[in-house]
Parts: sequence; C-alpha cells; structure tokens
Amino acid sequence: MCGITGVLNFDRQRGVDQTLLKKMTDIIIHRGPDGEGFFVDKNIGLGHRRLSIIDLESGDQPMYSDDRQKVLTFNGEIYNYIELREELKAKGFRFRTNSDTEVVIKAYEAWGHECQNKFNGMWAFALWDKKKQELFISRDRIGEKSLHYAEWKNSFVFGSEMKSLFAFGIPKEIDFSLIEIYLVLTNIPEPFSFYKNIKKLRAGHYLIIKNNIVKEYKYWDLPEIDESNMITNKQLVYDQFNHLFRDAVKIRMRSDVPFGAFLSGGLDSSSIVSIMSEISNYTINTFTIGFPERDFDESRIAAEVAQKFNTNHTLGTVKAEDFEEIVKRIVFHYDEPFGDSSAIPTGIVSSLASQKVKMVLTGDGGDEVLSGYNSYLGLKITSILNMIPQVVKSSYLFADGIINIKGGKRYKMNKIADIIRTSNLSFNEQIAKKSVYTSFNTIKDLSSSINKDVISIEDYLSDFMSKTSYKDDFYKMMYLNYKHSLPNDYLVKVDRMSMANSLETRLPFLDYRLIEFMTGVDKNVKLQGFEKKSVLRKTVGKTLPKSVLNAPKSGFGIPLRDWFKDESFNKHIIGNLDNINNLFDKKIVSSTIEENRVGVKDNGNFIWTLMMLNKALK
Repeated sequence: MCGITGVLNFDRQRGVDQTLLKKMTDIIIHRGPDGEGFFVDKNIGLGHRRLSIIDLESGDQPMYSDDRQKVLTFNGEIYNYIELREELKAKGFRFRTNSDTEVVIKAYEAWGHECQNKFNGMWAFALWDKKKQELFISRDRIGEKSLHYAEWKNSFVFGSEMKSLFAFGIPKEIDFSLIEIYLVLTNIPEPFSFYKNIKKLRAGHYLIIKNNIVKEYKYWDLPEIDESNMITNKQLVYDQFNHLFRDAVKIRMRSDVPFGAFLSGGLDSSSIVSIMSEISNYTINTFTIGFPERDFDESRIAAEVAQKFNTNHTLGTVKAEDFEEIVKRIVFHYDEPFGDSSAIPTGIVSSLASQKVKMVLTGDGGDEVLSGYNSYLGLKITSILNMIPQVVKSSYLFADGIINIKGGKRYKMNKIADIIRTSNLSFNEQIAKKSVYTSFNTIKDLSSSINKDVISIEDYLSDFMSKTSYKDDFYKMMYLNYKHSLPNDYLVKVDRMSMANSLETRLPFLDYRLIEFMTGVDKNVKLQGFEKKSVLRKTVGKTLPKSVLNAPKSGFGIPLRDWFKDESFNKHIIGNLDNINNLFDKKIVSSTIEENRVGVKDNGNFIWTLMMLNKALK
C-alpha cells in the first residue's frame, strides 16, 4: 500500500523535472511514510511513497525488471502473489525478492496486459516498458485504489491523489456542469473529477500511453446474467459462498506487519472477525468507534463480538467538539467535494487503529455482495405496492398525515412515505429521488439558480444505466452499487481516510471471485422474505452472538441532524457558507438549514454536502 506519481513528457527531448516530481510525491507522504523512490529517464519519471506491509527488506520501488527495461511503481496488494509466483517459476522465471511487486513485473513479462486478469487484489500501478516506449497504467476491478491523470501542456501526469497533479501545476478549474450530480449522489463520479483538466481512471480499466496518444481500455466487468436462470439452489450457494469468503479472508491476512480489523458490531465486520479468529494463531486486534448519541452507537454489540472471539479490543468515540478539526483533514485528503459524512467516523477509527497496527480487514463491500442495503428491501416492498391500485396508495398517505407525525418516529415515517410515493416511478426516477438528502425539488431549485450549463441527474443516470443489460430493478440496483456507489463513494471514503493515517485496509467481501459468483445468485436467495443478507446469516452468521443477528441495520453515520441544530454549529460552521450563497439562491440554502434546526426535516447530511462543496469552491 503506497502512493504513486508520474510524468511522461510527449516531447522526448524534454527531460522530467526531478524537483517537481519529488514535490508531487512528497505531498502524498501520508500514503507511504516508510520510504520514497524515484525513476527518471529523460522524458519519463515515476515516483513512489512506500508503506511497508510485505517483504520489508527488498520491496522498495520503483522496481526494475531483471533486464532493467521495465520499471514499476505500484500501489496496493496482490493477495494471490504466492500462487502466481509458483506459476511463474514453473514457466522458468526466477525471483530475487519475496514481494508482490516483483510478481507484477514478471506477470507482465509472461502475459502482457492480460496479467491484470491474473491478479486477485487491489491496485493502481504504472509500468514503463522502455523497449516499447509504452506506459501501462492499471486500476483494480472494483476500484479500491484510485488513479487520477491529466494531459497538460504536452505532458501526461498521474497520481494516487489529485493533490499530486496540483503540485505539478494543473489548475483547479471547476467543472460546474457536475454540480447537480454531486448534490444528488454526494460525489463526483468517475471518469470525471470536480476539475475540468483532471480525470479518474475507471475501475476495471487500464491506460496505454504510446506515441503521444492516451487510450483507455476495459479489462473486466460484472458478468452477464440470465435473469430467468439465476442460481436458486440455496445449499449450493451457502457452500460456495462459505468457501470463497473464508479464502478471501485468509489470503488477506498475509502480512509481515501487525494487523487487525475494524469491528462496527454489524453482521459484515463481525463475520470477518469470526473467521480471522478461527484462522489466526494470534489474538486479533479490533477497533470500534462509538457515539454518545445512542441511536448511532453500536459499540455495545461490537464489545460482545470482541468478547466472544477474545480480541484485543480498542474503542474510540466520535464527539461533536472534534468536528471542526476533522473537517479540515477531510477537505485536505479528498481534494474535491465529498458529501459522504461517514468519512468522519472512518477517519477516526483509522487513526485509532494506526496507533497499534499497519493493516486492517474491514467489512466494506458486504452490502453490495449480499444485496444487504435497505434499498433492496425497498424494491421488494415496491413490487408488492405496485399490485395495489394507485388510488389506494394515495389514500394511504392520509393527506400527508405520515409526515405530520410528531416525535422521534417522524424521520422513519418520512422514509416509508417516500417508498410509497415513488413506488410507481421508473428505476432511474426512484434512484434520483431516493438518493437526495433533502427534497428533490430543493435540488432542482438550487441547480436552476446556477448560471452555468448543468448536467441533470436524470441525463446522467440514463446514460449510466444504459450500459447494463440487467432488466430486473433488483439486479439494476446491484449494478448501480458495484459500478457507482463503490468506486465513487464507499471505496474513496475508505482509501482516503485510511491512507490519511498511513493505514492499509483490505476488503474480503470484494474478492472478485466472490463478486462474480454472487452476481449470478437469485434475488430470492439473497433476500429471503424480508430477511436481509440471508446467505451470510445461514453460513458464518451462525457463529455470531444473537445480538448481531437481531440488531437493525445501521449505516456508519453520524448524528449530523442533531449537531446542526446546535446554535454554535450554526454560527461558526454552517453560517460560513459564503461560496455556496454566491453560487445558489441564498434563500433556499437558509431554508434548508432552518428546516433542520426546527426539526421539520432531517437535512443534516445535505447540509454536510453543501459544506463540502463550499470548501471546494474557495
């Protein structure tokens, strides 16, 4: 796990500025505090910051091939590197290190660009082939590791984070056309960025830069499925899932440094800790974040899991008084507006873990693989509602009586009302309206107040979903989660916040073998009746405390709704939205804040989304 940078000048007579390359690399020292390395040969330069996890003595980068004609700078881990090394040895290759980095180089020598399909891991790497005068840049299948690039003033420039490109001199010229997409989805989706001159390499894709031409190719995608012939044999699914999941955890425990696990108290992370404790000869380190606010706190359940599996457990707490300092860190590490507020607890638990270990396993990806989000349950409820005449559904709203309910149940009832209101909409319309953290009309009013050409969320989703052949809304949601939510939101959150603390995260649920298998499993096996994550419950879940199995689903959120009601927050943080007020209709912004303050609507996450945009507009 590291940070990588590079420059390729299209003019072969123009040498790479080594001082500038070092500046690009130094600014991401948090990704690799254990060492640095550089390769410069005339018009090509590669930089590397190292976080040592495997082969501590001989894994330095950039790494050369034996004939020194190929050079690699690599961020990530290839979990099946031991098996690949044996396969390559059988082909006659010899190894001088025990690192997965050397495996990548020799895999390229053996299989060329097809080597990507051999890797089971997470990565973003750049390999310079001197003989071919070709730069080969690859990103892992699901998008766990990031890669940003730009063509600027006759040069190709890349880096793990955008700040390296800014250090090179790429200007922060904002692309205002993406504002509505951001307001709805709370992120800027690949291949776009918030800045006109910078792109993100899409997950499962690679670049070839040769003869001054940059070409992008796809090497992996979700498998095609026959929706009329999905896997329905439950025992077969349980057996295969159990086998693949356990192996995914096992190979991600390969490490030469102390490691542990994030333990939220939820089903996913608890299952991983269960398997880790079964496999490991050592006590597992686990890390949990709690909240003073009971509705957001799962630390009690996490403590039960830790006790059952005898882990070395550490608990931290998210407090409102830490908010302002945390915001500063998030703004620095994301480089563009990022509206997922769970970056806050992710950053805090990463900081907590980094004090004791250098690597952790996490439960991220479980909801995608197991179709465990409430949205899947919502789709099932919608399919039932669609059997009811519209006039009955309308009357069920009791003339908006649901949203007039008083007390703490109001916010939950609002969500139920939203399911009913949107049950007759198309899939894309449902996604657009359910994704927003405020009313959809508010989004449109804000968007229309911008004096810019703005891409509508409807047009974006239409284009995005046109790329899948999946027909059933359940499988469309699966596609959306894998291809949008993970690479643009959840994996970005985990990567930035863990690497901000020089901590490597490994995600067993996102083993591509598990993804490819579970993609073909019938929706009624994944969601049996109204039981979410049925497959996990019927397998590893049997080893867990009943409190885990019985607990309601809780996202890794924070009590923004209540924090933003506080007068001090309104004065010192929310009140400082000058850039937003210059961009949007100020009355709409003020109304949104006031609705949250008086408790009419839970606009906490949307206010956070606006705050992050405001910071990026400076």
